Amino acid sequence: MEPRIGFRNTKSVIFKWVIIFFAFIITIPLIVVLLYIIKQGVTQVNWHFLTHVPAPPGETGGGIANALMGSFIMVLMASIVAIPVGMLAGIYLSENPNTKLAYYSGLCVDVLQGVPSIVVGIVIYVWIVKPSGGFSAIAGSVALALMMLPIIIRSTEQTLKLLPDSLKEAALSLGVPYHRVIIKVIIPCGFAGILSGITLSIARVIGETAPLLFTALGNNYFSTNVTGPMESLPHVIYSYATSPYDDWHDLAWGASFILLMFVLTLNIVTKVLTRKWKIQL
Repeated sequence: MEPRIGFRNTKSVIFKWVIIFFAFIITIPLIVVLLYIIKQGVTQVNWHFLTHVPAPPGETGGGIANALMGSFIMVLMASIVAIPVGMLAGIYLSENPNTKLAYYSGLCVDVLQGVPSIVVGIVIYVWIVKPSGGFSAIAGSVALALMMLPIIIRSTEQTLKLLPDSLKEAALSLGVPYHRVIIKVIIPCGFAGILSGITLSIARVIGETAPLLFTALGNNYFSTNVTGPMESLPHVIYSYATSPYDDWHDLAWGASFILLMFVLTLNIVTKVLTRKWKIQL
């Protein structure tokens, strides 16, 4: 009996180390990419790089201030649209899971989540850019908002479904109106989980290039006009990386480093919020 137990313990240890080995292997590509981008881009980042617009072709210097402002404006406008709509849809799906509307809405959310970003850009191009007669930050924001919606809806829905029913029942038993129960009890209890979904959706769209090529296009000048073309970090990386100028290649690496830090920070914040929310539950 003892040899059999020893053999089983040995197999357990072997499988444990095999899993650890493969878990380490899958992190190697991420580490290599992170280190390479940091190595190439961190030396390009300085105050001038962050506060100036790109220099004309053939001239040295320049920065990405227009891209930083453009990305901030478009993500902000997309968030203003997507966050309340996504939260309301997620609340409905969690509170009415057995209705036909919830079933077909959930199906649409799953399909939208799987739609390629370039397809979203083409659709918004046909819906907004062509009828309006030009590219604009508004069209880019709508495209980003559509991509944010599925993540916010599903995170809100799954978060609220995990909350115990006793919370709602206790509030309703005290005579609190249903809408106040949702606003004052349910949403605050699941706020960390909902917020983690919001930050994850922002991290998802802030690096998207394809939809912005068809909607916001780009702008070499510092612009806050949302009805006209506007630059963004992903687009400036694409433009500079494919240019024939070495100075622009350096700017592309610097912009890649800035974008990587944004995405990495948002993902870390998401993980922290998710872990804190799970502990509270």
